[in-house]
Amino acid sequence: MSAAPNLVNLETVSKAYPDQVILDAVSLGVSAGQRIGVVGRNGDGKSTLLKLIARTEEPDSGRVVRTGGTTVASLGQTDTLPDASTVRSALFGDADAHEWASSPRVREVLGGLFGGLDAPSLPDGLDSRIGVLSGGERRRVDLARVLVGSADGRPASVTEGADLLLLDEPTNHLDIEGIAWLAAYLNSTKSAIVVVTHDRWFLDELCDRIWDVQGGSVFEYDGGYSAYVLARAERERQAALAEEKRQNLMRKELAWLRRGPKARTSKAKFRVDAANELIANEPPPRDAAELVSFATARLGKTVFEAHDVTVKAGDQVLLEHLDWMLGPGKRVGLVGVNGAGKTSLLRTLADATEDRRPAAGRVKVGRTVKLAWLTQHMEDLDGSWRVLESIERVAKRVQWGRKEMTAGQLAERLGFVGGRQRTLVRDLSGGQRRRLQLARLLMAEPNVLFLDEPTNDLDIETLTQLEDLLDDWPGTMIVVSHDRYFTERVADETWALLGDKRLRMLPRGIEEYLERRAEAKSDSAAPAAARAKAPSQSTIDRATQKELSKLERRLEKVEDKIAAVHADMAEFATDPGKLTELQGRLGDLERERDEIEERWMDLAD
Repeated sequence: MSAAPNLVNLETVSKAYPDQVILDAVSLGVSAGQRIGVVGRNGDGKSTLLKLIARTEEPDSGRVVRTGGTTVASLGQTDTLPDASTVRSALFGDADAHEWASSPRVREVLGGLFGGLDAPSLPDGLDSRIGVLSGGERRRVDLARVLVGSADGRPASVTEGADLLLLDEPTNHLDIEGIAWLAAYLNSTKSAIVVVTHDRWFLDELCDRIWDVQGGSVFEYDGGYSAYVLARAERERQAALAEEKRQNLMRKELAWLRRGPKARTSKAKFRVDAANELIANEPPPRDAAELVSFATARLGKTVFEAHDVTVKAGDQVLLEHLDWMLGPGKRVGLVGVNGAGKTSLLRTLADATEDRRPAAGRVKVGRTVKLAWLTQHMEDLDGSWRVLESIERVAKRVQWGRKEMTAGQLAERLGFVGGRQRTLVRDLSGGQRRRLQLARLLMAEPNVLFLDEPTNDLDIETLTQLEDLLDDWPGTMIVVSHDRYFTERVADETWALLGDKRLRMLPRGIEEYLERRAEAKSDSAAPAAARAKAPSQSTIDRATQKELSKLERRLEKVEDKIAAVHADMAEFATDPGKLTELQGRLGDLERERDEIEERWMDLAD
């Protein structure tokens, strides 16, 4: 079989900025159909590499050669969508609906990202103005633009996608279901793909090659993320390129990969015998019995006990009749549909530590509970402080299991190495601020941790360091994250909110959650289809049928808007002014829904 043709070649390409050499005489190629994942620390040049391939930046030396006729579609970290245009025009230009609506690929993308062909999850569907969309909605529109085939700035083709997709953090603003859908969709395309992402599950599910950007060089590995972990550990062992500490960490992660769920290694390309030999004497990542013993000593037998609890956001009931015990040493991954109440549940437990009662029922809190909550909101720190100083203002030393750690050692574990500990807070990037926020939180020596999207803005190397750090942390933890790999790595149990006001334990973890969500969607689609077909079985004239269809589409949009308002109410549950505004909007939407349903029933009768 002949080799796949090359689409793009980088020939001895170099790129430098005043303070750093990003790429130093790098030669790489992308062939048709390849799936390449790009990994490396933040700031090492992953995004720059994609820009060079896309020709939106020029190299200082060397050249980027693209095979004639190759079309390229790029997703950057920020979009260039015009605020005044509609979603429809951003995706399809001036093309008539019949030119794109019949395309299975377009229907799949709009369904996967926006819930249907008319994009009901957006405020005004495809007619929504870009300027009024949230950051997450804009991101999904830009991703849809790339996936439906908009290449090199030209309007989308509805027959063929781009030959090469360049995707910079495409999983941002997607939930676990959305990430699983995106991986499946990309696996079904013929396009070559180069993707920068810190989502290691996504890398393993999609990629057959890894580019590791380090210190101006790019190292290539066959296989997905699992294969990369093994091959990099082996290369560094043989060449003595990395210190022993990092090699132990890589082996530790590899051991978890091999012992973890079957789905984790289903696409691994490395030899099983070699992997087993490498990890033969590697212990499990955590000593669960010892950690529970430590946690019990610190916390006692009780952490949180919920008895017949109701959780609300405004007037909306998110959970009811909740009975749940969270004991010492428990590590829980909490997953669920947007608006189901994940953050509200954490807030209810946190409120109980300050003697605030839930809407109904009772939450019992252990006497020694010391809670720390890493939220998605950045801590406001004095910009004139230096990194180490800001950490030492919390504490200079911390007891970590059996070991004691200084503030400097903890900072180093979270990526602030050497001179970076003297960086001014005002000069930190978003990812660095996130790491600093986490370091300050851990220095306070909490025995209960709530981690709400802790992986935001962290690169893979920092994530593995954080996971290793948490392996030795003796306490109770709840993790809410769209990063499937991180959740499965640090949590021992998975609990789910499926939108039915109940909390369920899922023995098979996130895989079971996705199965249940797929079943729920299938079950809800069947009655909707039956309702849609019911009127057509009678002798209804064409005009009536047309109005019925129009009402059904309006009803779907209104229901999605109602769901979005409920989600906003959950988010702003502690802001009375915002809640009043949202409740007014909710009332208007519910009245509109009632009017639509009443008219639909009149026509159906």
